[in-house]
Amino acid sequence: MSLTSVVITGIGVISPLGNNYETLVEQLFRGSSGIAELPSLRAVGGLRSRLAATVKDVDAKQIPRKHRRSMSDMSVYAYLASLQALTMADFPQEQLGSGELGVTIGSTLGSTATSEGFFQDYFKDYSLERMKSGLFFQLMGHSCAANVAQSLGITGRVMALSAACATSCQAIGYAYEQIAFGKQQAILCGGADELHPLTVATFDVLHAASTAWNDSPDQAPGPFDQRRDGVVCGEGSGVFLLESRDSAQRRGAAILAEVVGFATTSDTSSIANPDVGAMERCMRLALADADLTPADIDYINAHATGTGQGDIAEAEALRTIFSDTVPVSSLKGHLGHTMAASGAIELAASVGMLKQQRLFATRNLVQIDERCRGIQHLQHNEERPVSTILKNNFAMGGINCTIIIRSHARD
Repeated sequence: MSLTSVVITGIGVISPLGNNYETLVEQLFRGSSGIAELPSLRAVGGLRSRLAATVKDVDAKQIPRKHRRSMSDMSVYAYLASLQALTMADFPQEQLGSGELGVTIGSTLGSTATSEGFFQDYFKDYSLERMKSGLFFQLMGHSCAANVAQSLGITGRVMALSAACATSCQAIGYAYEQIAFGKQQAILCGGADELHPLTVATFDVLHAASTAWNDSPDQAPGPFDQRRDGVVCGEGSGVFLLESRDSAQRRGAAILAEVVGFATTSDTSSIANPDVGAMERCMRLALADADLTPADIDYINAHATGTGQGDIAEAEALRTIFSDTVPVSSLKGHLGHTMAASGAIELAASVGMLKQQRLFATRNLVQIDERCRGIQHLQHNEERPVSTILKNNFAMGGINCTIIIRSHARD
């Protein structure tokens, strides 16, 4: 799409591997794992998986109480990540309420923990007398986007997407399109989620959660690996500040990368199972949007979560388009699956790879599944020239999403 050039000037991260962009990139370079056994999962009857990737050391009290009272954990994560992105971009305070800055931040659901807490209390005596006034604002589907906009005084467009694992990839892509068409000068975009036992249970019931590594948390998940047995659920937030290149250059902002292609498609073959052809179509549409060929891509950040079907389908789709010519890795072995935040957090890592000219390997990929071969798996970090990256997110519900970024070409 060759309208207004769209660039990345700020990144904020709250993740299982650190609570800012720099720490995330450093920990990924070290090959660290954010996975641990979560003791509270032991108390859930029938739940086999006890692994999770949770954030740590997040102090919600740094947020003024008048804003914090309407936030659940996921909105806290989104707010803090948004502040980081604005600070990194040195975005002027006086422009927050100009109408030229928007918010596109999504989550899978409203706060499940808040909902559980309310109903535990309500079912004691079916009384609403103890219900707090801020409850609905934590439960509503657009809680993250609304809380960010309200607390920061942002008066532009607000969108709150909900597309499971594809949420933040879509949020960034739709923000890119809005800026490219001149509807906003800048947008805070991404996603957030908070971990709840029901998140883990959703995958466990589908036999898609990792259960074999409860006593060896750092061995799971294993994207593309023969031993993989499912997803490890996580939480966090990733938020980008996208701007038109003209806006960024007028401000003298440092440009981290450029967004050059985006596609999102609906796979109607199944609401639960991935389809190779649908994945392939999504990637080809993103390449066409960017006016690129497969040969132009230097690295692919795969969605690969460690499930049997998903990894095989994505590997086949990648093999069809790229053969074994482009390095591929998944970061789920480091981060777990941070759900609605995964696309943005992993894209933040991809920007880090652009800046460092270093590619991060797939953690826990020891023995490549024969059905996942034929692509260039990264089993070790590699230093190599990289200027263009393709990022995939494929969600239950048949929502596929691909976004392409590249190093900023200075005029």
